Amino acid sequence: MSKSKTKPLGLSLSKPVSQVEKRPSTGSGLAVFFALFSIPLLTACGLQPLYSGGTQGVVAQNLGQVAIAPIEGEAGWLVRNELTDQLAPVQGDAARYQLVVQLDDQIEGFGVLANDQITRERRTLRARYQLVEIASGETVIDATAGSDAGIDVVSSEYATIAAENRALENLSREVANQIVTRLSLYAREQ
Repeated sequence: MSKSKTKPLGLSLSKPVSQVEKRPSTGSGLAVFFALFSIPLLTACGLQPLYSGGTQGVVAQNLGQVAIAPIEGEAGWLVRNELTDQLAPVQGDAARYQLVVQLDDQIEGFGVLANDQITRERRTLRARYQLVEIASGETVIDATAGSDAGIDVVSSEYATIAAENRALENLSREVANQIVTRLSLYAREQ
């Protein structure tokens, strides 16, 4: 068994390290140039933070004027709580808008063994939501949001139920985030 010496990449054993040729760096200087050049362009195009102004900003004030109608079921309770946390309704002010949400929560088994035992499930949460201006009754937003999650079905029924519940919590948060993002874009335009 003979021992072979491995050469470090880019180094020749015949030259000392100080004499090894270095390749010129072409990408880093160019990247810095484009990064510095693009900053003024971003401000020139009108790009601004959605929540500029904090709680006193236009978006936060408009979102605070949204009343959330009750939503049916466990998923409805989770989504409504998440929406309430994110929208932070302004206390004492009359609501200008009402948010109406209808949910569709489904669990479907799709990983099946030869003995017809399900090994994987998909939980899907879809929401159709409408933002209604209370004074006029006009629907100003009519949209949908949704997400899904995969769940491993294991031999422990408790673990499977816990995974299904955790998936519902995560999906509720995701759907609420999608709704709030859409409402925020509308609120910025007002």
